[in-house]
Amino acid sequence: MLKLEKFFDKFANIIGYITAIAMVLMIMNVFYDVVMRYFFRSGSIAMQEMEWHLFSVIILLGISYTLKEDGHVRVDLIYDTLKDKKKAMINMIGVILFILPISLLIGTGSIDYVIESYQSAEQSGDPGGLTNRWLVKSLIPISFFLLIITSIGFFIKNLNVYKGLHSVAPHMVNGDIDHMIDEVHKLDDDLHNKGDK
Repeated sequence: MLKLEKFFDKFANIIGYITAIAMVLMIMNVFYDVVMRYFFRSGSIAMQEMEWHLFSVIILLGISYTLKEDGHVRVDLIYDTLKDKKKAMINMIGVILFILPISLLIGTGSIDYVIESYQSAEQSGDPGGLTNRWLVKSLIPISFFLLIITSIGFFIKNLNVYKGLHSVAPHMVNGDIDHMIDEVHKLDDDLHNKGDK
């Protein structure tokens, strides 16, 4: 089961890399638009629309990677006080009752939306805007099918936690704070050890 968990984690990491690339492209796009608009009094509607398209890629693909990193919002006040087995149980129930049904509903329900966009050759209503709007709309079903795959990996990870094969990873800010405190303690120990010599 641990090997299976690693496979799903690698799959989610690939999605994370694609999302990171889209983020860099969006930043470059925004930089270009700002420079062109404010320094050269020029601009491109297509490039402005590309910002929103890239933002859509970041959000839609980022959902899956965020699940892998356990970064989605929950009631941490209650969740963080629970033991690992209870956390794992809540996560597994959440996958079965919420993530999978909603992902299936949106993933399958949005396919017709993409087909209609493709058949009508939907494009921007603005002159000089982007064509082939079905490309960005196709990310809606794709992203939710990717979420189904990563949620299976998330379920397996929590099943492994429930079985006691490993503990729950520190969650977001609390984990970062704990890590920083550990680093400070290590630095303090190193300084004391050098002082003793």
